[in-house]
Amino acid sequence: MIRFSHHRSTGESLGEYGRGIAGGVMFSLPLLYTMEVWWAGLALHPWRMVIYVVFTFALLLLYNRFAGLRRDASLVEVAIDSVEEMGIGLVLAAAILWLTGRISGEMDGLEILGKVAIEGMTVAIGVSVGTAQLSTPDEGDGGVSGDEANDAYLPQVSLALCGAVLFAANVAPTAEISVIAVESSPEMLLAIALCSILLGTLVLHFADFRGAGRFVAKANFMTNSRSILTTYAVSLLASAALLWFFDQLDGEPLALCVAKSVVLGVPAVLGASAGRLLLQSNPSQKSPS
Repeated sequence: MIRFSHHRSTGESLGEYGRGIAGGVMFSLPLLYTMEVWWAGLALHPWRMVIYVVFTFALLLLYNRFAGLRRDASLVEVAIDSVEEMGIGLVLAAAILWLTGRISGEMDGLEILGKVAIEGMTVAIGVSVGTAQLSTPDEGDGGVSGDEANDAYLPQVSLALCGAVLFAANVAPTAEISVIAVESSPEMLLAIALCSILLGTLVLHFADFRGAGRFVAKANFMTNSRSILTTYAVSLLASAALLWFFDQLDGEPLALCVAKSVVLGVPAVLGASAGRLLLQSNPSQKSPS
């Protein structure tokens, strides 16, 4: 029998589901209204879809482990929460696609499944974030504590990856990424990369974002440089993975693949750097005195 670290009343459970639904809609609405994503649900190879589902589930596990509502939750509870969030994401995606006329009973079953699956994954990440971050100050204990987050490398990289995917997924399938990449000279791409790094540095070290004092270590220049370069590397990795999933890299020369990743890296690095702070700064977490 599974022993849960925290017993939730019916009211608490309904509150969590409500926050999850609100977060899922807020963070994924642009993707649900993007035509390229509807097409991708029709055209993507089933194995690529399976990989995306597995990747999303891994992100949910990481986020719920390092920034969920309860620090004392067991791995089994984290897994159960992740499965619930993925299920809610799929149901929400199906409901919104049906309401907007993107799926109907007359469509082929595989077409419906593809659209719901591809949309539902980003909705599921939004559900997870909404459940944790939209809670009131007296609920939960906010996952990893400030000291733990400051000292732990894996939690910070994991949260940066979650933030990068959450932000960049809404832009990755659009044609504009390819247009900008094709029309940008190597010098302009270098400028975009440098601006991305500066943007991440601004968020993490200079803009005094909520949570920066607790979740970004105050250290020397070398340590801070490693932090921002790691964040940018995670952003480029997330960008390349999303572009590959949405069939934006297949058959393209390496130089163009790099260019597309750099262009998508702008929203990705914003998500990665801001995500490190905001995705774990639950209002219930009190700053150390």
